[in-house]
Amino acid sequence: MTQRYQTILLFGAPGAGKGTQGKILGQIPGFYHLSCGEVFRTLDVSSRLGRIFQEYSSRGELVPDDVTVDMWCENMHARTILSEYKPYVDLLVLDGIPRNVKQAKLLEKHIQVLKVVHLVCPDKEAMIQRLRRRALKENRVDDAKEDVIRRRWDIYEKETAPVLAYYDKFIVRTVDAMGSPASVLQHILEVVVPVQEQHFRNPLAGAADAKVRAAKSPPAESAKSNGKTNGKTNGKSHPPAGARLTKGKASSRD
Repeated sequence: MTQRYQTILLFGAPGAGKGTQGKILGQIPGFYHLSCGEVFRTLDVSSRLGRIFQEYSSRGELVPDDVTVDMWCENMHARTILSEYKPYVDLLVLDGIPRNVKQAKLLEKHIQVLKVVHLVCPDKEAMIQRLRRRALKENRVDDAKEDVIRRRWDIYEKETAPVLAYYDKFIVRTVDAMGSPASVLQHILEVVVPVQEQHFRNPLAGAADAKVRAAKSPPAESAKSNGKTNGKTNGKSHPPAGARLTKGKASSRD
């Protein structure tokens, strides 16, 4: 098996804020964010995979899972070649993929999922209203229709939600997505920062640790001073000065 990308998944229902939080994380050194939507937007339509994508999208059909994963892999490879993403430095943050269990299985040989951040939405109706407001703000009138939004939710619950059960429950962490973006980010950072620090060396942290170790170690000069105080110099022992004077007086009497 080839080297797998160290990865954190941002997971949640439509409107949970995966893209928003992923973009913010991607601005922090040591994290690299990639959404599935970005993969499709940057696809070269003249390439083999691009032509396949065009065939399906022109018919209004979903791209097959194996083609989606192939496109993702090709995109990731290009980003590593261009050094946009550095696998040995950056923790990969994904959102929008995997969308179902089959994609999760296909991605197994390419990514090592260290944590799954599940952005939960306890109030479904509130999330639907959030999606409507966002769509209207971005002038996407069709996406603002309630029946369209509810259909997206139905697809999520049927196809995407089961992905959570595919991963070990011990790596899944839940974050309430209904707070402010700053509040949600704070809780996400509490989950992902320890993962990033555990799996990637931080040069600044390493320098700080070295300073702490140096501060705890006794200075070499101090050790020499202690040796002189004990009457030892250069490895030789000398009697106290008073003893030498007494011995000298005793010798004169003889």
